Amino acid sequence: MEMFHVESLILLIRCPEETMKVTGFSFVKNALIYDYPVVEAIRSILPICDDFIVAVGKSDDETLALIQGIDPEKITVVETEWDESLREGGRVLAVETDKAFAAIPEDSDWAFYIQGDEVVHEKYLETIRAAMERYKDNDKVDGLLFDYLHFYGSYDYVGASASWYANEIRVVKNDKSIYSYKDAQGFRKGDNQKLKVKPIDAYMYHYGWVKEPEAMQRKQENFNKYWHDDQWIDENVVKADEFDYANHVRELNRFNDDHPEVMKKRIAEKNWKFSYDISRKKKSGKDKMKSFLKKYLGIDTSYRNYEIVK
Repeated sequence: MEMFHVESLILLIRCPEETMKVTGFSFVKNALIYDYPVVEAIRSILPICDDFIVAVGKSDDETLALIQGIDPEKITVVETEWDESLREGGRVLAVETDKAFAAIPEDSDWAFYIQGDEVVHEKYLETIRAAMERYKDNDKVDGLLFDYLHFYGSYDYVGASASWYANEIRVVKNDKSIYSYKDAQGFRKGDNQKLKVKPIDAYMYHYGWVKEPEAMQRKQENFNKYWHDDQWIDENVVKADEFDYANHVRELNRFNDDHPEVMKKRIAEKNWKFSYDISRKKKSGKDKMKSFLKKYLGIDTSYRNYEIVK
C-alpha cells in the first residue's frame, strides 16, 4: 500500500465537520550512525497527524537534514542539545521527549508519541483514529495504551519472554501537566500520578533490536552512557566490531505476519543473517513463575506504569 493510499483512507474516515487535531512528536539524535528507522517511524503515523514535532539533538551525522526532508509542510524541527551529564536511568531521553511535547500547539487535542525505532502498521491507523475520536472529550481518559511486538536479531523473530514489556502509552491528551517518565518509556502527570488509559486494539512494532550488527554494537557502546557510569560500561559492555545477536538471544517466536508498508524497503535491503531454533526455547524460572501466578491464581505481576480505565 503506497503512502498516499493510506492518507486517502484516513481522509475517508474523517467527518467533514471534524475538529479534532492530532500532533505527533518524537526525538532523535545520530539516527544514521546508529541506523534508526526514524523516517519510517514518523511516516507510519503521519497520515493521522495534522502536524508533527521532532526534537533533533545536535548530531555527528546528517540527522537534521534527514528529518527536515520527510515532510516540510507537516514537520516542525526543534533543535536541541543533549545534556551529557545525565548518566543515570536514561533520564536524558525523557528530557528530550519533554522538549518535543512542550512544543505541541495549544489547539491540539491529542499528542501521538513515537520513538525512533517504533513503527505502526497502516492497518491500525483507523482503529487509533477512532479511539481518539471516542475519548477526546472524556476527562477520565489521559491516554491510549498500545500492545507491543519486539523484534530481535532480524525481522523474522519477536520476543516471547516476560522480560519484554507488553504494553505502553503512546497517545496522550495535550495536557501540559503530563511529562515523560524515567527513560521515556511512558508518562506520568502532576505529582507523579499514573495516567488513566484505555487499551486499544493496535500494536506498536519495536525494531530497536534489529539493525546491522556493526550499528548495534555502536549503539551498545554509546547509549549505555545514558544509564551507567564509565566503570559499569567498561565491566559490562563487550568491545567488538559487531554485536553478537546469538550470544545475547532471548526467548523468541517466529513472526509470520506482514510488516508495515513503510518498512518494506529497509527489510528488503537487510544485509546480515540471524537464525534461531524456536524448538529449543525454554522459559526462564522467572517467566515460569509469572505464568503460573497469572494462570492459576489470577495474579498479573507485570509492571504497569498506568491505570486502565474500565
